[in-house]
Amino acid sequence: MDFLQLAKDRYSVRSFSDKKVEKEKLDYILEAGRVAPTACNNQPQRVLVVQSEEALAKWRRCTRCHFNEQLVLITCYDREQVWHRSYDGHDSGDVDASIVTTHQMLAAWEKGVGSTWIMFFDPDAVKAEFNLPDNIVPVSALAMGYAAEDAKPSDRHGSKKDAKETIIYDTF
Repeated sequence: MDFLQLAKDRYSVRSFSDKKVEKEKLDYILEAGRVAPTACNNQPQRVLVVQSEEALAKWRRCTRCHFNEQLVLITCYDREQVWHRSYDGHDSGDVDASIVTTHQMLAAWEKGVGSTWIMFFDPDAVKAEFNLPDNIVPVSALAMGYAAEDAKPSDRHGSKKDAKETIIYDTF
């Protein structure tokens, strides 16, 4: 599948079957995130692989977004390893973690594994449930697994703004 077609076809799966993601596919997805670009190649990402029943129960205490997922990848960053912009001190953590998550999401789809990006969670609860030190900042989570038979894209999936509304050429 070519990349643009993969990006167009991928949708947020919000209903997963009970089938577990195979180790080979999980390893592939994790590798796609590991090789994602980060600011100055600092690689501040820390990915929590949540797949045991005990760990999934901890995750479910952090959010009300549940889809019978069999796997969750929580992408965090180490605030001590991010790049800081000299103009205002803004750090690259959220952006770096988002790039990693995007790579994982698209690699999963390529392998037939569905996902939905979850940002609606309590980061303090994640830190407490997973015993994370203060320098680790949770940013996003991918609930993952194989789509249930009744899974389908949102009605808004195919609705995209015209390029003229989102792309600005050097006419400013």
